Amino acid sequence: MNLSASTARTEAGRPTVLIVDDEPDLLELLSLTLRRMNLRTRTAPDVSTAQKLLKGESFDLCLTDMRLPDGDGLDLVAWIQQNRTELPVAVITAHGNVESAVRALKLGAFDFVSKPLDLGVLRKLVDNAIRLGAASPPPPQPPEPGRARLIGHSMPMEQLRELIARVARSEAPVHISGESGTGKELVARLIHESGARRAGPFVAVNCGAIPTELMESEFFGHKRGSFTGAHADKKGLVQAAEGGTLFLDEVADLPLHMQVKLLRVVQEKTVRPVGESQEEKVDVRILSATHKSLAELVAQGQFREDLFYRINVIELHVPSLRERPEDIPDIARTVLGRLGRRLNGPPPRISEEALALLKTYPFPGNVRELENVLERALTLCLGGTITPEHVKLRTTARAPAAAPAEHAGAAGAALGNHLESIERTAILQALEKTRYNKTAAAKLLGMSFRALRYRIKKLGIE
Repeated sequence: MNLSASTARTEAGRPTVLIVDDEPDLLELLSLTLRRMNLRTRTAPDVSTAQKLLKGESFDLCLTDMRLPDGDGLDLVAWIQQNRTELPVAVITAHGNVESAVRALKLGAFDFVSKPLDLGVLRKLVDNAIRLGAASPPPPQPPEPGRARLIGHSMPMEQLRELIARVARSEAPVHISGESGTGKELVARLIHESGARRAGPFVAVNCGAIPTELMESEFFGHKRGSFTGAHADKKGLVQAAEGGTLFLDEVADLPLHMQVKLLRVVQEKTVRPVGESQEEKVDVRILSATHKSLAELVAQGQFREDLFYRINVIELHVPSLRERPEDIPDIARTVLGRLGRRLNGPPPRISEEALALLKTYPFPGNVRELENVLERALTLCLGGTITPEHVKLRTTARAPAAAPAEHAGAAGAALGNHLESIERTAILQALEKTRYNKTAAAKLLGMSFRALRYRIKKLGIE
């Protein structure tokens, strides 16, 4: 494997890897493999020797065994995170000891490789780590005006940007939590674009949008003739992300039988296409997201606990718009600029009074709802400036005050309107939470699909 000369930062013109292990045979195998990759190697038999070398020399990667004579590989990982934060460190774990690997990733390890060593997997790991250390990371927010980016300078957003930069320097699975409409997929894309895999594909999968009977074929592919209609070999979504990132959106919607199969992808980094007898290796980073609480689903038995711990090695929370109202003016102006470009006209303006009104609204649909409100306001606006009268926000009606007996008829009509308002709001919120999937919305509301369709039609909901 050829590495670009630009990756070399050492005086010899080649990246240097520190190998920490007390087994001479393994040290010889690793050193020979890395030298064939045009890398320099240094070795250490224990934690203390490794620390001395790290204090006095420059390295591009540290590769350490988990069990060492004077300590644990995890101790070295923690020490590097405190003293050499810029240095990627990967651990070698015993076969099947995924718990140790997960602990190492939580401590900040770049990645892990299991014994017996698969040299192909090892080469990819080392190559990714060297490229990550050699290349300067791109800015988290792309400068192009038409490209989606994180907007706002509130404290929650600055903390989010910092976390994105940190997790991008790892291969650990990341779970992105947050309400619907907060921009979880955007965060996943930024993690991908800021990491070592940015030259590879970014494959986003909505787990709730794939029919259950087609899931295994869609995820893992199939061989020709494996089932009726399989007229040719097909590559799955996991294989399509080879060398890059697989983003599992709404991962909580995966049925239990697919959770088992996904667990094997995360743990063993292998897949088996439908109709194939042999497993094949895959090199992908797993990012996931959902607006639901995975911990609650685990407690209810609807999500596997072992999969939860594997994909939730690092949790990253995307704040709701209610947590950062000071960012609403920046987001609003950016959205209006995008709408203006779409209409091939000057960017629409928005008055300070309209912005003040937007900042008082809780936005249950978050940024997605704010975009919809602004697009609707722009349609109603004729003078080029959006004012409060153009901003139509959903409100929950308050219960009417008790009416005198002689006004019972009017009170009854008001109550009917009030109940319809509450019902409309509940249905709209359910539809937004499920991304307008009526089947999922009906389940969330505790009614049948047919009943929900009837209520939507009766209430005139578009």
